[in-house]
Amino acid sequence: MFSLSRPHFPLGDYYQLLLKNGLLSDSAPLHADLTREVRLVSCDSQTVVPGTLFICKGAAFKPQYLLDAAEKGAFVYVSERRWPECALPCILVSDIRRSMALLADRAWNHPSGRLHITGITGTKGKTTTAYFLKSMLDEWRRSQGKRESAILSTMITDDGVERRPAKLTTPEPLDLQRHLWNAAECGAEYLTMEVSSQALKYHRTGGVEFSVGVFLNIGEDHISPVEHPDFEDYFASKLMIFRQSAAACVNLDSDFAERILTAAESCSKIYTFSTKFSTADIYASEIRRDGDATRFLVRTPRYTRELSMGLPGSFNVENALAAVAAAEALGVPESAVAAGLAEATVPGRMETFNTPDGKLTVIVDYAHNGMSLEALLSSVRREFPGRQLTVLFGCTGGKGLDRREGMGQAAGRWADRIILTEDDPGPEEVPDICADIGGYIAPFGKTWTVIPDREEAVERAILEAHTPAVVVLAGKGAEQQQKRKNGPEPCVPDSLLARRALKHYDP
Repeated sequence: MFSLSRPHFPLGDYYQLLLKNGLLSDSAPLHADLTREVRLVSCDSQTVVPGTLFICKGAAFKPQYLLDAAEKGAFVYVSERRWPECALPCILVSDIRRSMALLADRAWNHPSGRLHITGITGTKGKTTTAYFLKSMLDEWRRSQGKRESAILSTMITDDGVERRPAKLTTPEPLDLQRHLWNAAECGAEYLTMEVSSQALKYHRTGGVEFSVGVFLNIGEDHISPVEHPDFEDYFASKLMIFRQSAAACVNLDSDFAERILTAAESCSKIYTFSTKFSTADIYASEIRRDGDATRFLVRTPRYTRELSMGLPGSFNVENALAAVAAAEALGVPESAVAAGLAEATVPGRMETFNTPDGKLTVIVDYAHNGMSLEALLSSVRREFPGRQLTVLFGCTGGKGLDRREGMGQAAGRWADRIILTEDDPGPEEVPDICADIGGYIAPFGKTWTVIPDREEAVERAILEAHTPAVVVLAGKGAEQQQKRKNGPEPCVPDSLLARRALKHYDP
């Protein structure tokens, strides 16, 4: 693995880094050998090797973890408090999250300085935009005989060395910096990553240099006692991306666009994009469906031409424009932008299945908050006039409580038939979550059906539809796990459930 060749630095380098950034909370001398080489920086006692600098983090941290680390060879620890149970020297810090991000960046020798990284944030569209941009970059790199770019997304982690399903939208700092190192070492040169509000708020991306920071949009989401206490905290967290971005890409069609633009002024260059304002740097017009494709005319500072994308949904034009704007900032050639967008596919986003008689269409999409479901259903209603519209969805348990209102209202506003089911219920009971959602559907005079088992719900949603019809399976996309009380459990992805049900379709 490429990461085995990374350099190692003396403890003094890490100590001075924390001192320089004002994170040390104890002025007393550190009784440790500052010339000793740090072999590993870790917050997991199971990975410790001799010469480890150990980080004590997390609300559930136990002193036994530190004792285990010491027994395995850790020689110093970083913490917001001293642990008298352990005799190791302690580097006392005021903010363990900021400290961990900077220490991770140093441990991996600041790999973002060797990459062109695009960070994408927003309430909806991050994954789609990331895949669009990656496809454009890969088309460009193939034409030069170079390896494909790297991506860190909600769906997958692919840094050129490691390729696996993602655990978090944005990895924790030690994992993130390892992925950036891998990408740089294997010659990826370009990396596209989704950046969550939580990652920005809690400094997971600390030390990362973004060549481009993309702000797609903002809406109510992730507001709960365990995420963001209110919308202002959520919005302010997302705006933090510009503090570490060289160039900014801003959607003029977003709510609060003026505030976003003001925050972006810290960047050396701003690219605006829009489907409404022709003054934008990247502007789309003449948007239309052409069979299975969506076509539009785009004007950028370098060219004007028609672009085509295979992903349906007029709302995806905004995501395509965001990718075009980022490509403009990165200098991607026009030909690669056009070819990359035309060939781009996004797992679990607007996957469409049609019956042979054309009377039933099933759409699988990851839309999992009010803003994204509103955009999806309104687009489907426009593109499939005169059809019965069924939507199937659920909401996560224990967090993102605002989603129940937003998704319930979107369903009540646009759908003819509503089925509520399981979607990562966590500590809550599915019927209780569905009852909450139903309270926001009722004012629209619509009825809904609760089917807790998602497999049964999908089958009935499809086979009991009154054709001509379109059935939207929202929330899970290509995910293969349900987060239940006892943790993640395997589940069949919606696309496979749709295919199974359609085998039994009887016109």
